[in-house]
Amino acid sequence: MSIAIVGGGIGGLVSAILLADNGYQVTLFEKEAKLGGRLTFETNGDYTIDQGPTIVLLPQLLIELLKACGLKETDIELVRCDPLYDIHYSDGSTYRKWQQEDQQVNELKHLFPDQVQGFRRYLADMGNIYQFGTEAFLSRTFALKRDFLSFKNIKFVLASKSYRTVSNYLAEYFDSLKLQHAYALQTLYIGGAPHTVPALYGLISYSEHAFGIWYVKGGYYSLIPKLEELALEKGVNFFKKTAVTEIIVEEKRVEGVRTSKGDFQFGKVIFNGDYPLINRLLKKEKNRGKAKYVPSSGCVLVYIGVKHRYLNTLTHQYFLSRDFDFYMKHVSESTDLPADPSCYVFNPITIDPESAPAGKSTLYLLIPVPARLRCSEQELDHFVDEQVNRIEQAQFPNLKQQIEWQTIRTPRDAEKEGLYGGGSFGVAPLLNQSGAFRPQFKHPIVKGLYAVGASVHPGGGVPIVMQGARLLVNEIIKGE
Repeated sequence: MSIAIVGGGIGGLVSAILLADNGYQVTLFEKEAKLGGRLTFETNGDYTIDQGPTIVLLPQLLIELLKACGLKETDIELVRCDPLYDIHYSDGSTYRKWQQEDQQVNELKHLFPDQVQGFRRYLADMGNIYQFGTEAFLSRTFALKRDFLSFKNIKFVLASKSYRTVSNYLAEYFDSLKLQHAYALQTLYIGGAPHTVPALYGLISYSEHAFGIWYVKGGYYSLIPKLEELALEKGVNFFKKTAVTEIIVEEKRVEGVRTSKGDFQFGKVIFNGDYPLINRLLKKEKNRGKAKYVPSSGCVLVYIGVKHRYLNTLTHQYFLSRDFDFYMKHVSESTDLPADPSCYVFNPITIDPESAPAGKSTLYLLIPVPARLRCSEQELDHFVDEQVNRIEQAQFPNLKQQIEWQTIRTPRDAEKEGLYGGGSFGVAPLLNQSGAFRPQFKHPIVKGLYAVGASVHPGGGVPIVMQGARLLVNEIIKGE
């Protein structure tokens, strides 16, 4: 059986490898010159840094899936981030996150002594939700919504109150707004705002304590060449710099793809991209599906190369807004640049000295902004300049004087490259866009058409998208 994959992101690449392992003839079409999708790099030739994901969660799942593709554990070097990261508040105080419960309790006793019991309750309750989420979401597919809306699942969600928003849920454990924000900001990893995301996604914050935060030596993007080499060895055909312009459908069944290099016949097609954009390729289908999806938050991303080694900071740091809740509402509801943003800073040389040229550092700033952002170039430059000044004063002395390279990416850049609505993380992880309510692997109308990626169940995050690829391949094999 021949299968085409449209898009060479991590979901498409893993799907290609696993399908080839099961005897399928796989051809992958990628419109860019290189594979990886969101898992790529930004460079000026001298400085190079991850363009997208930087934080590795669920390390054992990542290793398990890479091994399933054929990589050896010795081919991947994961480095533990210990401590996890620092959270800098607007009043100048800093809360340090640790994986180990006893170390975190010591930090709490120092800064928030009356919140220790709430923290212990939070870990215990989130441990149960994590176990449920893994079994009910990450390990299953949902051909029908009723497959998820079982009595057992509904009973657990109601009893655990995991249907509530992350913000409301955390208020039951922490009286301190600072701590509520410290355990809510992780929803930004998947482009969600804490006041809109169901508490079930609180398992992201819990996973940091349960499994830690890790870094892929050489950058997350370094996985792509290794997987591409494996795919070639397994017989996968690649057409790079080849845009698919149409998925050819006859009588509600896939017949092949139309590309910039001609038409190709295939019995099955997998779309690896932001799911709402699949309709652009179904040109002859009158009833393509009318669902409207809300995109995740967007990001202003700033990549900086500096002629100095900033070694006295943690690899990951967060600088929070004065009013984090108001800021999150702005990101999810507005279209202009926020006046009081939060900012994430990635400084990989503290954990990977070879990530920048000798004596230098490469920094990455991520500032969540509305996906539908509209601003002038002058407004954007001023906005970025303010955040560079901010981190310079807080942690990176004389930063502006040391800058040799700087480039900026916005939601509009992301949208031009194929990210739905300018959102950086696929469709938003809202309650009505999660689990059985999220786009599924099988297209609801066209037979032989499938999808994988951050916008498709089970959701965003590199290991989760890879898990989705594995579930998809199992679904295809089962359906033969």
